[in-house]
Parts: sequence; C-alpha cells; structure tokens
Amino acid sequence: MFAVSRRVFAIDRRGRGQSGDAAAYAIEREYEDLAAVADGLAADLGAPGVDVAGHSYGGRCALGASLLTPRIRRVVVYEGAPVPQGVSYRPEGLVDSVRAALARGANEEALTQFLSGIVGMSEAELDAYRTNPVWTARVAAAHTILREVEAEAGPAASLEALGRVRVPVLLLLGSTSRSPFRIGTDALATRLADARVHVVTGAAHAAHHTHAREFVEAVEAFLDEP
Repeated sequence: MFAVSRRVFAIDRRGRGQSGDAAAYAIEREYEDLAAVADGLAADLGAPGVDVAGHSYGGRCALGASLLTPRIRRVVVYEGAPVPQGVSYRPEGLVDSVRAALARGANEEALTQFLSGIVGMSEAELDAYRTNPVWTARVAAAHTILREVEAEAGPAASLEALGRVRVPVLLLLGSTSRSPFRIGTDALATRLADARVHVVTGAAHAAHHTHAREFVEAVEAFLDEP
C-alpha cells in the first residue's frame, strides 16, 4: 500500500532473505547496516534523508541506525521499544525451549514457540499466519531468533541508549498486544526528544498484516507532517 504513493525499499536484514550473515553477531552491526543503506539511498536519490519504518526488532534497528547518520529523517517503530528494567517480553523458560527446538532442527516449532510466547499469538492466529506466503521465510530465518532475543536485552538496545534518538519518531502500538509492548512504548516515548504514540484499535503485534489500511494511514500522516 505504501508503494502506491511513495517509493519504497524493503531490506533483508542479516541472515534473512538474500542478505548474507556472519559468525559473530551484535545488534550494533544491524544499526550500521541500516545506516549505510540510508546513506546510500539518500545519495542515489539526491535527497537530504530517508524515512525508515521498522516492525518489532526492526524498529529497534531503525532507532539505533538513526543515531549513526543524519540521513534518517523520521523513524516509525511498531512495537519495537525496549522495556524498562524488571520488565521482560520473554516468559520464563521460553528461550530454553526455542534453543532446544533449534538444536533438533525443528525450525517451525521454534518459530511457533517464539510467536506464541513473546508475540502472544493464539492458535487461531498462528494457523492463519501459516497460510501467509511470508511464513516460509520466517521459518527459514528461525536461527536468528535466539541471537536477536539476547541482543535486544543488551545495553546497545536499551531504553537509555535508544532514548537518545533526536529525530521525530512515531511509536505504533496494537490495542490488544501484550502489556510489555505498551510498557516499553510508553517508557521510550518519555525519553525521546520528539515522539508521538498511535494505538491501532483491535490490532496486536502484526497490524501491518491485520490492519494494513489503519497502519498505512497513521504512518503517512506522520511522514507528511511539516
């Protein structure tokens, strides 16, 4: 829907799609990757900057990248905010269960455990998601789950680090999402220099799939602000 009125570039992050990977991993490398893409696109387009929208972990990468380059003009984050100390997205035992499934080569089981435990998807929602063409790609990238869950709990992805972002930020939130998403969103909003929070009514962690029109309308209104 964005591509109807805007020029859109989709990025395959490390270990996903057609992008390469490396043995060593740190979320800081994701920040650097995205900052480099923003720099390159702005130069190629002859534009002063580009806007970046990220979902979940991708939103956190967008925030981190905006600290590294002046070429990122605005940032949209859908439920990608860090949570305060003492709050966690991860139910007890979830990481161990995902690790065990991956060790058995059961990528689909690992992804299902992640989506039900952290994202909060119901069995009905999971069944619907399995019919989505993106499911196969998500299963193929299941090996990235553990490293990203661990990295998002580190200092480089914390409220203290990402709260230093100074470009305008739209923080999107689903009204039916698990409480940690709301807690993190509100905590980050209070730290950012220029932030607004928009709640997508009736949506959970995947409004870009389930409430695409409302998602696009909120993002376009933000990007078009003077």
